[in-house]
Amino acid sequence: MNVVVIEDEHLAVKNLQSIFNEIGNINVIATFETIAESVEWFNTHLHPDLVFMDIHLADGSAFEIFEHTNITCPVIFTTAYDEYAIKAFKVNSIDYLLKPINNQAVLKSLQKYNTLVHSGNVSDEVRKIASLFKKDNAYRRNFLIPVKSDKLVPLAVDKIAFFYIENAITYIYTYDGKKYPLEYTLDELSDSLNPADFFRVNRQFLVARGAIKDVDLWFNNRLSVNLNVTVPGKILVSRLRVTKFKDWFSNI
Repeated sequence: MNVVVIEDEHLAVKNLQSIFNEIGNINVIATFETIAESVEWFNTHLHPDLVFMDIHLADGSAFEIFEHTNITCPVIFTTAYDEYAIKAFKVNSIDYLLKPINNQAVLKSLQKYNTLVHSGNVSDEVRKIASLFKKDNAYRRNFLIPVKSDKLVPLAVDKIAFFYIENAITYIYTYDGKKYPLEYTLDELSDSLNPADFFRVNRQFLVARGAIKDVDLWFNNRLSVNLNVTVPGKILVSRLRVTKFKDWFSNI
């Protein structure tokens, strides 16, 4: 069996490879850490028998891969996601492996996928799961921000200009120039905020629509986003997200 592993944690890749070696007859033909690498490969190569895919990748949610390429082989998701996501997998008959992953879990998933391999409905089933992650309700409205050493105060989402990763720490930047650390990843923030109001432009920035002043054309068909607040660096839209960003920004 030929498999592809899409995972941005090196230790997780090594763990899977070790499990595959013990099970036997599993050949890892490619490993990728990002959406961009995965899309390019699947658009130019014959698809494997099976894909092991982490949900949260270095450059965003793995579900974006399915927006840029048509993966027709079965997919086993690896995740540390919450109970809501796990229920979604079960309802849609798509398997998942909850981290940390062991041999028994992989064997059970492989047995389950023996039937799905021949069903021809893999792409449709994966898209069903992706749609369940697009929550229409219960978007976050406030964040609790630490003040001094013993207080937490609410900060309304509409006060936030952008979120930014700096030295592996996520920060909130407000319209009035204040900066606060936050114990969330940009992936988690993207899932919890209204997509009509915020856009993940690249690995470092998640920006509010209201903070965007204008957009410049950049090299290689990329875009440079200018905000009406001070930013710690130039904001370039990832190449794979340019079209999506244009659609989002034009829908004012």
